[in-house]
Amino acid sequence: MINTEKIIIVGDRILIRPEENINKTNSGLYLPPGVQEKEKVQGGYVIKSGPGYPIGMPVDDDEPWREKKNTKYIPLQAREGDFALFLRKDAIEVEIENEKFVIVSQAAILILYRDEDLLT
Repeated sequence: MINTEKIIIVGDRILIRPEENINKTNSGLYLPPGVQEKEKVQGGYVIKSGPGYPIGMPVDDDEPWREKKNTKYIPLQAREGDFALFLRKDAIEVEIENEKFVIVSQAAILILYRDEDLLT
């Protein structure tokens, strides 16, 4: 298991541990044979997600002595532990500490399955 404290995910990106060659996910979702054969969709568990979409702040150019405020974000729907089905073509494969992961934007995620019983 990797140490996720060292990993910073940027913006609307999500780090996922993909499951390989599955017919039925551990969470009970079935993938149709046509989807599996064409490898358009893949599933995996959300390891970490970015802060979300940044919200623009008003510009105060006439008062440069003011302290800059922290950026605010619209949070993402994906949470750690969710099972996500995502578009394979939009995934970027990475290897961290000899484990394979994919990074996808929230827009590439088709469905999230959240089992609250697993988190408690």
